[in-house]
Amino acid sequence: MAAPVPDASHAELASRLESYLRPRFADADELAVEQLERIFGGASRETYRFVVRTRSGGGEERRHLILRRDPDGSLIETERAVEFAAYRAFHGTAVPVPEALFLEEDPEPLGHPFFIMEELRGFESSPQAITQPPYAAHAARLARRKWTILGEIARADPKALGLAERMEPVAPEQCHERELAYWEARIDRDEMCPQPVIRAAIRWLRRHPPPPAQKISVVHGDFRTGNFLYDAEGEIHGILDWEMAHLGDPLEDLAWSLNPVWRWARDERAGGLAPREEAIRIWEEASGLRADPEALRWWELFSSVKGQAIWISGAREFSTGRNQDPILALSSWLMGNSQDRAALLTLGRLP
Repeated sequence: MAAPVPDASHAELASRLESYLRPRFADADELAVEQLERIFGGASRETYRFVVRTRSGGGEERRHLILRRDPDGSLIETERAVEFAAYRAFHGTAVPVPEALFLEEDPEPLGHPFFIMEELRGFESSPQAITQPPYAAHAARLARRKWTILGEIARADPKALGLAERMEPVAPEQCHERELAYWEARIDRDEMCPQPVIRAAIRWLRRHPPPPAQKISVVHGDFRTGNFLYDAEGEIHGILDWEMAHLGDPLEDLAWSLNPVWRWARDERAGGLAPREEAIRIWEEASGLRADPEALRWWELFSSVKGQAIWISGAREFSTGRNQDPILALSSWLMGNSQDRAALLTLGRLP
């Protein structure tokens, strides 16, 4: 088996990519991987952009692609096949996503399992830029598109999409128990110092369970400003980062999108785009579901538990040296206190 290459040079990685892609572009007389570039900031995969240049006969074609490769360590542990399946399922629907092309579970070709998809070019994803010109002028339209798309995800039929058999099933009354147990276990495993605020939040969540889910939907798992591609006219062109996708209560996604830590404009607007109640109204209209206030409050507090678990896990990965991406350390340092404050705000304990 080929040796793992987490620290290999871009030249070596490009060469191995070429070897992998040649039989998948069988009609090409020549194939080269060019402009390979690491994109930092992903939570669970190493992400690279690159160009595949092919020649066939007298013609040349260039395709801009994205490589998502498993790292040695990450903020979250996820199943790449599920992420790949989510991209495949939603491509060509009312939920815009890039086209997923190749899934490779064998670590031999590139040292770790990976998948490859198209790159959607010419758009912005920064959660900070969305609050600045020229994008800020289109905040209302971006908000409508953002929460309408989230509503479309909630409305979609997992079985019709082919995802019901690819994702772990869950009963409506068990959604909250499963998610809380999963993320509490991550905190138990990875915390390096006491977490009194989040432990209090967990106790409250266990004492006040929400009603069963209205329906079982595909849950994106990380639907927020920063995980979609947008333009200067207020259109959204791609929903990214499906690594935490699963079946569950659609209120989980809505609550995550409303978490105060995503208020990038540093005001009361959810995601830096719209007042909380407006976001909820748009989502209800698009999904055909109701955001029961008490149920949504449960999921909003849960979102702070989940968020803190992610930051804690990132700090653990960085401190042990399993992953030296500075985003792991920075996220944990910058977001931990904000996540505690968000939990206290939901509990009504923030002055």
